[in-house]
Amino acid sequence: MEKQTLYVAFSTQKGGVGKTAFTVLSASYLHYVKGKNVAVVDCDFPQHSINAMRKRDAEQIGTDEFYKRMAYEQFKALNKKTYPILCSKPEHAVQTADDYLQTVDDKPDVIFFDLPGTVGNAGVLKSIANMDYIFTPIIADRIVLESCLSFADAVHKNLVGKNDIRLKSLSLFWNKVDGREKTDLYERFEKAIDELDLPLMKTFIPDTKKYNKEMSDKRTVFRSTLFPADKRLIKGSNLEELIEEILETIKL
Repeated sequence: MEKQTLYVAFSTQKGGVGKTAFTVLSASYLHYVKGKNVAVVDCDFPQHSINAMRKRDAEQIGTDEFYKRMAYEQFKALNKKTYPILCSKPEHAVQTADDYLQTVDDKPDVIFFDLPGTVGNAGVLKSIANMDYIFTPIIADRIVLESCLSFADAVHKNLVGKNDIRLKSLSLFWNKVDGREKTDLYERFEKAIDELDLPLMKTFIPDTKKYNKEMSDKRTVFRSTLFPADKRLIKGSNLEELIEEILETIKL
């Protein structure tokens, strides 16, 4: 039986909530740590920010002996190439992934999509409908949250579990949580989420500058397309917990 590649997207209609960061972090962790084969479709047209990150990462390896040695040691240990990043317009995302799968014998376990949440665009809506799973980061800002919940509610009501629609679930998770524990404010927001009958993941991501650290930050890398998050930085980030909950959700 041929392997079924899962299509997974971090998506919301509001920018600045972390969907691109979580796309990279999840792809790199699954590919370089968990032993899964992944690919990424970068739909951030026209700047293609994940592909631009890959170029920055490669330049760092080419000019910095520390990172060059780090890349060599990783390749020797894993004996696997870096995951491919495919550039696409949002409305062509699924076709881009489908075409890629026709060119490779060893199909990825999962393809991550960095999708916008422009539900008013029919092409983007079709891409969203053809995901297997969507994960939507949310933050405790009323305006941002209202926008994210509007997107999530529309997708959940109109697409999830419908006949001839591929999308199996949409899950929310808290990002940039202020302090180690959630406050009463989150309880009020979560009541609204519950009233909309939207799934909320158990894991929340604390507000920490770790999530901004790229390869240009010497010795400790958190967000990279070529390396997984540094073990020294993972502690307290809840990244591992989030990814384990994602794996449980998508049954991978």
